[in-house]
Amino acid sequence: MAGPAFIAGAWQFGPGNLASAVQAGSEYSYSLIWVIALSTVFMLVYADMSVRLGIRTPVSMISSVKDVLGRRVGVAAGVGVFIITLCFSVGNAVGSGLGLSMVFGGSPLIWSAVCTTFVGLILLFRNVYRTVERVLLVIVALLAATFVISAVIAQPDWFQAVNGLVPSIPPGGQLLVVALVGTNFSLNAAFFTSYGTHERKRTAAEYRQTTIADTVPGIVAPGIMTSLVIIVAAAVLGRADTEATTLAGLAKIFEPLAGPVGSTIFALGLSGAAFSAMVANATAGGTMLSDALDKGPSPSTLTAKRTSAVILAFGLVITILFTKSPVQLIIVAQALTVLIAPFLGFLLFVMSNNSQLMGNLRNTWWKNVIGALGFVSILSLSGLLIYELLS
Repeated sequence: MAGPAFIAGAWQFGPGNLASAVQAGSEYSYSLIWVIALSTVFMLVYADMSVRLGIRTPVSMISSVKDVLGRRVGVAAGVGVFIITLCFSVGNAVGSGLGLSMVFGGSPLIWSAVCTTFVGLILLFRNVYRTVERVLLVIVALLAATFVISAVIAQPDWFQAVNGLVPSIPPGGQLLVVALVGTNFSLNAAFFTSYGTHERKRTAAEYRQTTIADTVPGIVAPGIMTSLVIIVAAAVLGRADTEATTLAGLAKIFEPLAGPVGSTIFALGLSGAAFSAMVANATAGGTMLSDALDKGPSPSTLTAKRTSAVILAFGLVITILFTKSPVQLIIVAQALTVLIAPFLGFLLFVMSNNSQLMGNLRNTWWKNVIGALGFVSILSLSGLLIYELLS
Protein backbone atom coordinates (compact mmCIF):
# COMPACT_ATOMS: atom_id res chain seq x y z
CA MET A 1 0.00 0.00 0.00
CA ALA A 2 2.97 2.35 0.48
CA GLY A 3 3.92 4.66 -2.36
CA PRO A 4 2.23 8.01 -3.21
CA ALA A 5 2.81 9.75 0.14
CA PHE A 6 6.40 8.50 0.23
CA ILE A 7 6.97 10.22 -3.12
CA ALA A 8 5.60 13.43 -1.61
CA GLY A 9 7.89 12.93 1.38
CA ALA A 10 10.91 12.30 -0.83
CA TRP A 11 10.09 15.47 -2.76
CA GLN A 12 9.85 17.59 0.37
CA PHE A 13 12.94 16.07 2.01
CA GLY A 14 15.53 17.35 -0.44
CA PRO A 15 18.76 19.32 -0.12
CA GLY A 16 16.82 22.55 0.33
CA ASN A 17 15.22 21.01 3.38
CA LEU A 18 18.63 19.86 4.62
CA ALA A 19 20.29 23.22 3.99
CA SER A 20 17.53 25.07 5.81
CA ALA A 21 17.61 22.62 8.71
CA VAL A 22 21.41 22.77 9.02
CA GLN A 23 21.35 26.57 9.05
CA ALA A 24 18.52 26.55 11.61
CA GLY A 25 20.50 24.31 13.94
CA SER A 26 23.84 26.05 13.48
CA GLU A 27 22.47 29.60 13.93
CA TYR A 28 19.56 29.13 16.34
CA SER A 29 20.37 25.82 18.06
CA TYR A 30 17.21 23.79 18.82
CA SER A 31 14.79 26.73 18.89
CA LEU A 32 13.16 26.13 15.48
CA ILE A 33 12.25 22.44 15.87
CA TRP A 34 8.66 23.54 16.54
CA VAL A 35 8.43 24.82 12.96
CA ILE A 36 9.04 21.29 11.67
CA ALA A 37 6.56 19.71 14.08
CA LEU A 38 3.77 22.14 13.18
CA SER A 39 4.55 21.99 9.45
CA THR A 40 4.35 18.18 9.56
CA VAL A 41 0.86 18.31 11.13
CA PHE A 42 -0.34 20.72 8.44
CA MET A 43 1.33 18.66 5.70
CA LEU A 44 -0.30 15.48 6.95
CA VAL A 45 -3.78 17.00 6.80
CA TYR A 46 -3.29 18.41 3.29
CA ALA A 47 -1.73 15.18 2.01
CA ASP A 48 -4.77 13.36 3.37
CA MET A 49 -7.03 15.78 1.46
CA SER A 50 -5.08 14.98 -1.70
CA VAL A 51 -5.32 11.21 -1.14
CA ARG A 52 -9.09 11.43 -0.83
CA LEU A 53 -9.23 13.60 -3.93
CA GLY A 54 -7.12 11.03 -5.77
CA ILE A 55 -9.69 8.39 -4.84
CA ARG A 56 -12.70 10.48 -5.86
CA THR A 57 -11.55 12.43 -8.95
CA PRO A 58 -12.63 10.67 -12.17
CA VAL A 59 -9.52 11.60 -14.20
CA SER A 60 -7.08 13.75 -12.22
CA MET A 61 -6.85 16.56 -9.69
CA ILE A 62 -6.29 19.36 -12.22
CA SER A 63 -8.99 17.99 -14.54
CA SER A 64 -11.47 18.13 -11.65
CA VAL A 65 -10.33 21.65 -10.76
CA LYS A 66 -11.09 22.67 -14.34
CA ASP A 67 -14.56 21.11 -14.10
CA VAL A 68 -15.44 22.66 -10.73
CA LEU A 69 -13.59 26.00 -10.71
CA GLY A 70 -12.91 26.66 -14.38
CA ARG A 71 -10.22 25.83 -16.93
CA ARG A 72 -8.12 28.91 -16.17
CA VAL A 73 -7.81 27.92 -12.52
CA GLY A 74 -6.68 24.43 -13.50
CA VAL A 75 -4.09 25.74 -15.93
CA ALA A 76 -2.85 28.21 -13.30
CA ALA A 77 -2.40 25.31 -10.84
CA GLY A 78 -0.28 23.33 -13.30
CA VAL A 79 1.85 26.35 -14.19
CA GLY A 80 2.23 27.23 -10.50
CA VAL A 81 3.53 23.77 -9.65
CA PHE A 82 5.90 23.96 -12.61
CA ILE A 83 7.36 27.24 -11.28
CA ILE A 84 7.81 25.66 -7.85
CA THR A 85 9.63 22.69 -9.38
CA LEU A 86 12.03 25.08 -11.10
CA CYS A 87 12.88 26.57 -7.67
CA PHE A 88 13.35 23.13 -6.13
CA SER A 89 15.48 21.94 -9.06
CA VAL A 90 18.27 24.32 -8.04
CA GLY A 91 18.69 22.78 -4.60
CA ASN A 92 18.45 19.27 -6.02
CA ALA A 93 21.23 19.88 -8.52
CA VAL A 94 23.48 21.57 -5.94
CA GLY A 95 22.90 18.91 -3.29
CA SER A 96 23.40 15.91 -5.54
CA GLY A 97 26.76 17.16 -6.80
CA LEU A 98 27.91 18.25 -3.36
CA GLY A 99 27.18 14.95 -1.63
CA LEU A 100 28.77 12.75 -4.28
CA SER A 101 31.87 14.93 -4.54
CA MET A 102 32.41 14.51 -0.79
CA VAL A 103 32.11 10.72 -1.07
CA PHE A 104 34.00 10.07 -4.30
CA GLY A 105 35.97 13.29 -4.87
CA GLY A 106 35.96 15.42 -7.99
CA SER A 107 34.05 18.54 -8.96
CA PRO A 108 30.53 18.98 -7.48
CA LEU A 109 29.43 20.45 -10.80
CA ILE A 110 30.45 17.31 -12.68
CA TRP A 111 28.56 15.13 -10.22
CA SER A 112 25.51 17.41 -10.55
CA ALA A 113 25.60 16.84 -14.30
CA VAL A 114 25.96 13.06 -13.79
CA CYS A 115 22.96 12.92 -11.42
CA THR A 116 20.86 15.09 -13.71
CA THR A 117 21.61 12.82 -16.65
CA PHE A 118 20.85 9.67 -14.64
CA VAL A 119 17.50 11.02 -13.46
CA GLY A 120 16.69 11.95 -17.05
CA LEU A 121 17.30 8.33 -18.07
CA ILE A 122 14.99 7.06 -15.30
CA LEU A 123 12.20 9.29 -16.59
CA LEU A 124 12.49 7.67 -20.03
CA PHE A 125 11.06 4.38 -18.69
CA ARG A 126 7.71 3.42 -20.15
CA ASN A 127 5.96 3.00 -16.78
CA VAL A 128 7.58 6.05 -15.23
CA TYR A 129 5.45 6.36 -12.10
CA ARG A 130 5.92 2.83 -10.76
CA THR A 131 9.66 2.96 -11.52
CA VAL A 132 9.99 6.25 -9.63
CA GLU A 133 7.92 4.91 -6.74
CA ARG A 134 10.13 1.83 -6.26
CA VAL A 135 13.35 3.85 -6.42
CA LEU A 136 12.15 6.42 -3.90
CA LEU A 137 10.79 3.89 -1.39
CA VAL A 138 14.25 2.32 -1.15
CA ILE A 139 16.04 5.67 -0.89
CA VAL A 140 13.71 7.01 1.83
CA ALA A 141 14.32 3.86 3.90
CA LEU A 142 18.09 4.32 3.57
CA LEU A 143 17.80 8.02 4.44
CA ALA A 144 15.92 7.23 7.62
CA ALA A 145 18.71 4.91 8.77
CA THR A 146 21.40 7.41 7.78
CA PHE A 147 20.01 10.31 9.79
CA VAL A 148 19.17 8.23 12.86
CA ILE A 149 22.82 7.08 12.91
CA SER A 150 23.90 10.68 12.42
CA ALA A 151 21.88 11.79 15.45
CA VAL A 152 23.49 9.09 17.59
CA ILE A 153 26.97 10.19 16.48
CA ALA A 154 26.27 13.85 17.27
CA GLN A 155 25.35 13.26 20.95
CA PRO A 156 22.94 16.24 21.19
CA ASP A 157 21.28 17.74 24.26
CA TRP A 158 17.90 15.98 24.02
CA PHE A 159 16.37 18.08 26.81
CA GLN A 160 17.08 21.26 24.86
CA ALA A 161 15.73 19.59 21.73
CA VAL A 162 12.39 18.97 23.44
CA ASN A 163 12.33 22.60 24.57
CA GLY A 164 12.64 23.51 20.89
CA LEU A 165 9.01 22.45 20.47
CA VAL A 166 7.96 25.69 22.20
CA PRO A 167 7.18 28.25 19.44
CA SER A 168 9.48 31.28 19.15
CA ILE A 169 11.12 33.17 16.27
CA PRO A 170 14.65 34.36 17.07
CA PRO A 171 15.75 37.79 15.79
CA GLY A 172 16.81 37.59 12.15
CA GLY A 173 15.27 34.16 11.67
CA GLN A 174 12.18 35.18 9.69
CA LEU A 175 13.44 34.19 6.21
CA LEU A 176 14.73 30.89 7.56
CA VAL A 177 11.33 30.11 9.11
CA VAL A 178 9.74 30.80 5.73
CA ALA A 179 12.23 28.43 4.06
CA LEU A 180 11.61 25.71 6.65
CA VAL A 181 7.86 25.93 6.20
CA GLY A 182 8.24 26.08 2.41
CA THR A 183 10.09 22.76 2.43
CA ASN A 184 8.24 20.90 5.18
CA PHE A 185 4.69 22.15 4.58
CA SER A 186 5.11 21.41 0.90
CA LEU A 187 1.71 21.98 -0.65
CA ASN A 188 3.01 21.17 -4.12
CA ALA A 189 4.06 17.72 -2.87
CA ALA A 190 0.71 17.29 -1.14
CA PHE A 191 -1.04 18.31 -4.36
CA PHE A 192 0.83 15.65 -6.34
CA THR A 193 -0.17 12.88 -3.92
CA SER A 194 -3.58 12.74 -5.60
CA TYR A 195 -1.87 11.73 -8.87
CA GLY A 196 -0.05 8.82 -7.27
CA THR A 197 -3.25 7.72 -5.52
CA HIS A 198 -5.16 7.85 -8.79
CA GLU A 199 -2.34 6.06 -10.64
CA ARG A 200 -2.58 3.26 -8.04
CA LYS A 201 -6.37 3.12 -8.57
CA ARG A 202 -7.11 3.40 -4.86
CA THR A 203 -10.74 2.98 -3.79
CA ALA A 204 -12.78 4.42 -0.95
CA ALA A 205 -12.70 1.01 0.73
CA GLU A 206 -8.87 1.21 0.82
CA TYR A 207 -8.73 4.73 2.28
CA ARG A 208 -8.16 3.70 5.91
CA GLN A 209 -5.49 1.15 4.99
CA THR A 210 -3.79 3.69 2.72
CA THR A 211 -3.74 6.23 5.56
CA ILE A 212 -2.07 3.81 7.96
CA ALA A 213 0.42 2.26 5.53
CA ASP A 214 1.26 5.24 3.32
CA THR A 215 -0.03 8.71 4.23
CA VAL A 216 1.02 8.85 7.89
CA PRO A 217 4.48 7.21 7.62
CA GLY A 218 5.20 8.84 4.25
CA ILE A 219 4.66 12.36 5.64
CA VAL A 220 5.84 11.91 9.23
CA ALA A 221 9.17 10.32 8.26
CA PRO A 222 10.56 13.46 6.52
CA GLY A 223 9.45 15.58 9.50
CA ILE A 224 11.36 13.34 11.91
CA MET A 225 14.45 13.30 9.67
CA THR A 226 14.43 17.10 9.32
CA SER A 227 14.17 17.48 13.09
CA LEU A 228 17.13 15.14 13.48
CA VAL A 229 19.18 17.28 11.07
CA ILE A 230 18.41 20.42 13.12
CA ILE A 231 19.33 18.57 16.31
CA VAL A 232 22.62 17.33 14.84
CA ALA A 233 23.51 20.75 13.40
CA ALA A 234 22.80 22.36 16.77
CA ALA A 235 24.98 19.78 18.52
CA VAL A 236 27.92 19.98 16.08
CA LEU A 237 27.98 23.37 14.38
CA GLY A 238 26.19 25.13 17.24
CA ARG A 239 28.69 23.75 19.72
CA ALA A 240 31.54 25.07 17.59
CA ASP A 241 29.68 28.39 17.05
CA THR A 242 30.00 28.12 13.25
CA GLU A 243 27.59 28.35 10.33
CA ALA A 244 27.19 26.14 7.26
CA THR A 245 27.51 28.72 4.50
CA THR A 246 29.83 26.84 2.13
CA LEU A 247 29.77 23.54 0.29
CA ALA A 248 32.37 22.02 2.60
CA GLY A 249 30.71 23.40 5.72
CA LEU A 250 27.41 21.77 4.84
CA ALA A 251 28.80 18.36 3.91
CA LYS A 252 31.36 18.16 6.74
CA ILE A 253 28.83 18.76 9.48
CA PHE A 254 29.93 15.69 11.46
CA GLU A 255 33.70 15.88 11.01
CA PRO A 256 34.39 17.56 14.38
CA LEU A 257 32.90 14.53 16.14
CA ALA A 258 33.42 11.53 13.90
CA GLY A 259 36.11 12.53 11.43
CA PRO A 260 35.89 11.50 7.77
CA VAL A 261 33.43 8.68 8.57
CA GLY A 262 30.90 11.14 9.99
CA SER A 263 31.36 13.40 6.99
CA THR A 264 30.81 10.49 4.61
CA ILE A 265 27.63 9.41 6.41
CA PHE A 266 26.12 12.86 6.07
CA ALA A 267 27.33 13.21 2.47
CA LEU A 268 25.59 9.95 1.56
CA GLY A 269 22.40 11.20 3.21
CA LEU A 270 22.66 14.48 1.34
CA SER A 271 23.20 12.67 -1.97
CA GLY A 272 20.24 10.38 -1.36
CA ALA A 273 17.96 13.25 -0.38
CA ALA A 274 19.01 15.26 -3.43
CA PHE A 275 18.61 12.36 -5.82
CA SER A 276 15.20 11.29 -4.52
CA ALA A 277 13.93 14.88 -4.53
CA MET A 278 15.31 15.41 -8.04
CA VAL A 279 13.39 12.38 -9.35
CA ALA A 280 10.12 13.30 -7.60
CA ASN A 281 10.40 17.00 -8.47
CA ALA A 282 10.91 16.46 -12.19
CA THR A 283 8.21 13.77 -12.33
CA ALA A 284 5.61 15.89 -10.54
CA GLY A 285 6.33 19.09 -12.44
CA GLY A 286 6.16 17.33 -15.79
CA THR A 287 2.99 15.43 -14.94
CA MET A 288 0.97 18.36 -13.66
CA LEU A 289 1.95 20.79 -16.41
CA SER A 290 1.07 18.12 -18.96
CA ASP A 291 -2.31 17.71 -17.28
CA ALA A 292 -2.87 21.48 -17.17
CA LEU A 293 -2.19 21.70 -20.91
CA ASP A 294 -4.64 18.83 -21.64
CA LYS A 295 -1.82 16.53 -22.75
CA GLY A 296 -2.58 13.80 -20.20
CA PRO A 297 -2.23 13.38 -16.40
CA SER A 298 0.64 10.89 -16.57
CA PRO A 299 4.45 11.19 -16.33
CA SER A 300 4.64 8.90 -19.35
CA THR A 301 3.21 11.49 -21.79
CA LEU A 302 5.60 13.16 -24.21
CA THR A 303 4.77 16.62 -22.81
CA ALA A 304 5.46 15.44 -19.26
CA LYS A 305 8.84 14.00 -20.22
CA ARG A 306 9.85 17.14 -22.09
CA THR A 307 8.79 19.33 -19.17
CA SER A 308 10.72 17.12 -16.75
CA ALA A 309 13.80 17.56 -18.95
CA VAL A 310 13.40 21.36 -18.80
CA ILE A 311 13.15 21.23 -15.00
CA LEU A 312 16.32 19.14 -14.72
CA ALA A 313 18.21 21.36 -17.16
CA PHE A 314 17.16 24.55 -15.35
CA GLY A 315 18.50 23.29 -12.03
CA LEU A 316 21.83 22.32 -13.58
CA VAL A 317 22.26 25.63 -15.43
CA ILE A 318 21.55 27.76 -12.34
CA THR A 319 23.93 25.60 -10.31
CA ILE A 320 26.70 26.20 -12.84
CA LEU A 321 26.07 29.95 -12.95
CA PHE A 322 25.86 30.53 -9.17
CA THR A 323 28.51 28.52 -7.34
CA LYS A 324 29.88 31.02 -4.79
CA SER A 325 27.12 30.75 -2.15
CA PRO A 326 25.16 27.57 -2.94
CA VAL A 327 23.64 27.10 0.52
CA GLN A 328 22.12 30.58 0.54
CA LEU A 329 20.99 30.05 -3.05
CA ILE A 330 19.14 26.90 -1.99
CA ILE A 331 17.45 28.62 0.96
CA VAL A 332 16.28 31.61 -1.08
CA ALA A 333 14.93 29.30 -3.80
CA GLN A 334 13.04 27.27 -1.18
CA ALA A 335 11.59 30.38 0.44
CA LEU A 336 10.24 31.64 -2.90
CA THR A 337 8.00 28.57 -3.21
CA VAL A 338 5.67 29.89 -0.48
CA LEU A 339 4.54 32.64 -2.87
CA ILE A 340 2.62 30.03 -4.90
CA ALA A 341 1.85 27.50 -2.16
CA PRO A 342 -1.26 29.34 -0.78
CA PHE A 343 -2.97 28.99 -4.15
CA LEU A 344 -2.41 25.22 -4.16
CA GLY A 345 -3.56 24.97 -0.55
CA PHE A 346 -6.72 26.89 -1.39
CA LEU A 347 -7.51 24.47 -4.24
CA LEU A 348 -6.98 21.40 -2.05
CA PHE A 349 -9.15 22.88 0.70
CA VAL A 350 -11.99 23.91 -1.60
CA MET A 351 -12.00 20.71 -3.67
CA SER A 352 -11.88 18.38 -0.65
CA ASN A 353 -14.97 20.18 0.75
CA ASN A 354 -16.96 19.78 -2.46
CA SER A 355 -19.79 17.47 -1.36
CA GLN A 356 -20.81 16.53 -4.92
CA LEU A 357 -17.29 15.37 -5.77
CA MET A 358 -16.19 13.93 -2.43
CA GLY A 359 -19.35 12.31 -1.04
CA ASN A 360 -18.61 10.61 2.29
CA LEU A 361 -14.88 11.37 1.87
CA ARG A 362 -15.47 15.10 2.30
CA ASN A 363 -13.39 16.90 4.98
CA THR A 364 -14.48 16.41 8.57
CA TRP A 365 -14.80 19.47 10.82
CA TRP A 366 -11.47 18.93 12.58
CA LYS A 367 -9.61 18.54 9.29
CA ASN A 368 -11.17 21.81 8.17
CA VAL A 369 -9.99 23.52 11.37
CA ILE A 370 -6.39 22.31 10.99
CA GLY A 371 -6.51 22.95 7.24
CA ALA A 372 -7.70 26.52 7.80
CA LEU A 373 -4.91 27.13 10.32
CA GLY A 374 -2.38 25.73 7.85
CA PHE A 375 -3.70 27.93 5.07
CA VAL A 376 -3.57 31.05 7.24
CA SER A 377 0.01 30.23 8.28
CA ILE A 378 1.29 29.72 4.72
CA LEU A 379 -0.56 32.85 3.57
CA SER A 380 1.00 34.85 6.42
CA LEU A 381 4.46 33.58 5.52
CA SER A 382 3.93 34.62 1.91
CA GLY A 383 3.14 38.12 3.14
CA LEU A 384 6.19 38.03 5.42
CA LEU A 385 8.44 36.97 2.53
CA ILE A 386 7.13 39.78 0.31
CA TYR A 387 7.79 42.23 3.14
CA GLU A 388 11.32 40.86 3.64
CA LEU A 389 12.08 41.08 -0.09
CA LEU A 390 10.80 44.66 -0.38
CA SER A 391 12.37 45.99 2.83
